[in-house]
Amino acid sequence: MKIKNIKDILDAEVIVGDDKLDIDVKHIYASDLMSDVLAFGEPNSILLTGLASQQAIISAHMAEFDGVVLIRGKKTKDGSEKFARDKQIVLLSTQLDMYDACVRIGLADNKQIILNSEKLAFPVKNNIILSHEFSVDGNDFTNAGMASTEVKAVLKKIGLDPVLIRRVAISTYESEMNVVMHAKRGTVKLSVTPKFIQVIIEDVGKGIPDIKMAMQEGYTTATEEMRAMGFGSGMGLPNIKKNSDELDLSSEVGKGTCLRLKFFI
Repeated sequence: MKIKNIKDILDAEVIVGDDKLDIDVKHIYASDLMSDVLAFGEPNSILLTGLASQQAIISAHMAEFDGVVLIRGKKTKDGSEKFARDKQIVLLSTQLDMYDACVRIGLADNKQIILNSEKLAFPVKNNIILSHEFSVDGNDFTNAGMASTEVKAVLKKIGLDPVLIRRVAISTYESEMNVVMHAKRGTVKLSVTPKFIQVIIEDVGKGIPDIKMAMQEGYTTATEEMRAMGFGSGMGLPNIKKNSDELDLSSEVGKGTCLRLKFFI
């Protein structure tokens, strides 16, 4: 991968080395421990680090790295820029943290994200880019919404359209609240492919006796206690349907409910 591609993937600023962005690097090494860089790093690599000091640049030079990317928007304040320029090391800075940077580079390296002039775009495939599963406990209003928050965070790290992320987040949150209010426990399963996002919410609980009625606006089986907390207005399932591109709902009384949501990218 060329350094200029890494720069674009990380939306990084070039501090030193504008004329060396066409260099091809074979490895990406992420570490704040310079002893590890020296012990395990390989030549023709680029270093991702939060250590914004001259020692990081010197370590990269000793390990024969071609460049250094400083994460979290860090900039060097010592003689690092001069050293990097003298030793012909590319020095970049990105606002991303280590995790975000590694995720983006990893997806691009596996051809699951490709550069499309000005932005990242997905190729036309159906393979799963990533998947996560989160647990939800019934009647746990203290932690209600935590799974949905994690889903939103994962999608933001990928760099998807904010409008799409909002639709997924709202639908997932409404679904998670249904589990908290009406089931014993459940799971939220997130899958992302280049073409669509899928969220599957399964629960173990009392199930839905009449799905058609449950889909009607204003219909609710929420208790007064749930209403007092601001939930159970009867807009959950209609709101999920409104925000998702595909919705498949199945339920068995006394066993539980499964909601499959799809959002096209």
